Amino acid sequence: MKEKRPNILFYFTDQQRWDTAGCYGQPLEVTPNLDELAKEGVVFEDAFTAQPVCGPCRALFQTGRYPTELGCFKNAVALPLDVKTVADYLNEAGYDTAYVGKWHLASDDKNHYETEAIPLERRGGYRGFWRAADVLEFTSHGYDGYVFDENMQKREFLGYRVDGLTDFALEYLDSYQKENPFFLTISHIEPHHQNDRGHYEGPKGSKEEFKDFILPKDLESLGGNAKEEYPDYLGCCKRLDDNLGRIIKKLKEKGLYENTIIIYASDHGSHFQTRNQDEHKNGIDDYKRSCHSACLRVPLVIEGPGYRGGKRVKELVSTASLPKTFLAMAGIEEKGEMIGEDLKKVADGDVKGRVNEIFAQISESRVGRCVRTEKYLYSVYAPQKDGRMYADSDIYEDDFLYDLEKDPYELHNLIYDSGYEEVKKQMAEKLIYHMKLAKEKVPVIKHKNGR
Repeated sequence: MKEKRPNILFYFTDQQRWDTAGCYGQPLEVTPNLDELAKEGVVFEDAFTAQPVCGPCRALFQTGRYPTELGCFKNAVALPLDVKTVADYLNEAGYDTAYVGKWHLASDDKNHYETEAIPLERRGGYRGFWRAADVLEFTSHGYDGYVFDENMQKREFLGYRVDGLTDFALEYLDSYQKENPFFLTISHIEPHHQNDRGHYEGPKGSKEEFKDFILPKDLESLGGNAKEEYPDYLGCCKRLDDNLGRIIKKLKEKGLYENTIIIYASDHGSHFQTRNQDEHKNGIDDYKRSCHSACLRVPLVIEGPGYRGGKRVKELVSTASLPKTFLAMAGIEEKGEMIGEDLKKVADGDVKGRVNEIFAQISESRVGRCVRTEKYLYSVYAPQKDGRMYADSDIYEDDFLYDLEKDPYELHNLIYDSGYEEVKKQMAEKLIYHMKLAKEKVPVIKHKNGR
């Protein structure tokens, strides 16, 4: 008898730090449903994004290729029409492909779908159920808004945005006929700040519910606007978790839960305006565009067939591996074009010979690159290059170096410390190795003298 292939549900948040979740140490009850999922499944304790900007990260998630290779190194660059996507692979394998929420990959200088329906060819291969807006923050606020369906018809929702989008996802699950396995992405915009209002928009009552918040050490030490914004930020995260609970309940009601793999992750974190005035910024930043853990470290919990047992994985992993992992979940072998690794192997302890390092590309605030090991975080920038205009550079210079064992909150930049000259050279070699893997040109990295 042929083994039944699992359904795959990607529950995807926006700008959510890892430490908002109880399973990562959050002391307040913000994520009870995710915490329960973590007890049953697999928690990747040190998961990092490979690109802390919305559009580029989404391009990576849909293709398994670095944004610089696709040309999507910044926001407002459309996904190329000729690239094979995760949804394309899954369609070929007989999966139903469905998408709900924020897309952010259809509009560019020539194509403007920010507040309009996205045509089929711009949907990244998703052919079925579709309830999405390209730039969801332009078609909605924390409360009320609209998206478009697969027939390009406007679909309005009232009430809190996370609830409204989840209603659409439940609509899909209620209509699901079980003929084929499904791949459903639920792409929330929370807890991202509302751009046109300049604030995190938590549900009403968030300020009171989370008034006893405890700031993470980096935010407490570095200032920024977290003292004002954090209660609403946690309110957003709590409502995301409430709605994760609604999804899980529906899966169980429909008899789908046991054969569905749920992946919970975020595109990037938030530094709450603590890093946007750092030296060498050449471009724009508000909450996310840096090498620091506040921006790169994200929650990553997977539960379902093959991902059960309450495991906690300590190896460093990149969410750049998610596309390849999705295909592996479906039993699909791609032909080596995708970056990363099958995360199930890491979860199963198959780590012999594995390089335990993380690479990320930084854009918009600077043309930057970084590499992280268990002990160090090292980042470079391209001098005189605006991160909004250039994808890469022939020349980089030292930007940040942190000794993570001595300074886990990344408060003391050692880039000028003469005692770390050899470390800088070694980390630069590692960085160049990863840039080669990303099909980037081999750069010159100039080191700053210790002082």
